[in-house]
Amino acid sequence: MSEENKYPLKKVVIICAKGSIEDVYATLVMANGAVMEGIETKVFFTFFGLDAITKKKMLKLHTATVGNPAMTMPGGIPFPTLLGAIPGVEAGVSAMMKKQMEALDIPPVDEFLEMITAGGGELYACKLAVDMFKLKKEDLFDDVKDIITVGEFYELVGGQQTQIIFT
Repeated sequence: MSEENKYPLKKVVIICAKGSIEDVYATLVMANGAVMEGIETKVFFTFFGLDAITKKKMLKLHTATVGNPAMTMPGGIPFPTLLGAIPGVEAGVSAMMKKQMEALDIPPVDEFLEMITAGGGELYACKLAVDMFKLKKEDLFDDVKDIITVGEFYELVGGQQTQIIFT
């Protein structure tokens, strides 16, 4: 964490609503960066974003190969959506992405979450989504501070100089 927050932004709240590798890591990178800059950081996981903090799923995230317009093949050729439907393609693409991240020394999800909370960041799970997916507190990453409603979440993050980011 930096000695003094050099940004006018005092608090950032990141909402993680998707469970693909690219969406979860966007959340984790942004949250960790904010913590490292001394910005108060709270992360709210909802719907499929809960996969990032669910013990059984957090290390088994996949990248979306069907309907992902950003996917390209070598040479910049668009990745045909039909290919993504072939069994094993999504697993292969996900494994390739994880290998590239490992080569860049990007930590796995659980280590990233530990870095965020060790730096003072807070993790919250959405009560509606937890109930919908029939999860319990013990199913979640140990450092999840609480399971809260959207209303409770807004109470936590209220105030001036708060930036809400939805991933």
